[in-house]
Amino acid sequence: MTRPSAYLDHAATTPMLPEAIEAMTEQLKRPGNASSLHATGRQARRVVEESRETIADALGARPSEVVFTSGGTEADNLAIKGLYWARRPRRRVLISSVEHHAVLDPAHWLGDSQGAQVELLEVDEHGRVHPDTLRNAIERDPDDVALVSVMWANNEVGTVQPVQVLAAIAHDHGIPFHTDAVQAVGQLPVSFAGSGADALTLTGHKLGGPMGAGALLLARGMTPVSVLHGGGQERDVRSGTLDAPAIAGLAAAVTAAVRDQEAVARRLTALRDDLIKRVRDAVPDVVLNGDPAGRLPGNAHFSFPGCEGDALLMLLDAKGVECSTGSACSAGVSQPSHVLLAMGADAAAARGSLRFSLGHTSTGADVDRLIEVLPAAVERARRAGLS
Repeated sequence: MTRPSAYLDHAATTPMLPEAIEAMTEQLKRPGNASSLHATGRQARRVVEESRETIADALGARPSEVVFTSGGTEADNLAIKGLYWARRPRRRVLISSVEHHAVLDPAHWLGDSQGAQVELLEVDEHGRVHPDTLRNAIERDPDDVALVSVMWANNEVGTVQPVQVLAAIAHDHGIPFHTDAVQAVGQLPVSFAGSGADALTLTGHKLGGPMGAGALLLARGMTPVSVLHGGGQERDVRSGTLDAPAIAGLAAAVTAAVRDQEAVARRLTALRDDLIKRVRDAVPDVVLNGDPAGRLPGNAHFSFPGCEGDALLMLLDAKGVECSTGSACSAGVSQPSHVLLAMGADAAAARGSLRFSLGHTSTGADVDRLIEVLPAAVERARRAGLS
């Protein structure tokens, strides 16, 4: 398969950083189970623990607070299910209405099968949870709230949440606060200690690391009930043989992404703003979604009136431009994005939306290619919608 002319889907997966490839490749040459007591096992354990220290240092955490997982979905499940079970008989689970399905689905599963009372926090037209919204929800019955979860930055529209303020409100009532920071780490300054969060999710493949490696940062005193049972390798809250090569790649990626975050963010913000301006010029009735200012540096999310997002995506893909749509597909029928619906968009606008997301490999040539093929693709998508 040839490389796309323009890869504009870094929010789904960003290409691995050279530092991560090198670290992972070096460790792949060595056998060893980090739980084994012999020399080879101890070497693998050393890689794991040094990686734990590296990630903790980069993200303002203690090494003991870094719990390795297979990625963001597992980390979110451990936080949502594990903290709920640990806090029973409290039943209320407060999450934002624009969460990733890795948070929404385990929360709703708790509601369907474990007696939880799941409450979705409303957002404004930009996708932001206002502090008073959370405060009012808690104060209806604070003693029955098991946990609060609000993502650091939205994966679809890029809106950044006031995590520190929201965490402080939860703590005023002694309630644990979890944040899915999968999109934030590497794009924004992230400090676990500074955020006030009790649990924070990150994953490798969103920041230049490998797929299949992530972490849940767990503050001292947070002891979620295990979702996986077995060897108890990670603080007895997460079992499973540790993937030392992937963990080495994750640590290298976190280090490089955090080190270069400010410079990369400046470059991507300028590139994103150019993309937004040129898309608006090319398609004058396009609608930019999300906060115009408080958004991820690499995120540009649009609704294209008269278009089905899936059709437009495939037309662009045929021309070598790869992007994403927030809609879901069930039984062959496109479903509107729950994020846009929560923000007040109608179903047609929510179905006719695309996300263009930039990352460390993005250049002006990617934007040029998008603008070159976008007008014709939109016109064709609109004709198809009328037929």
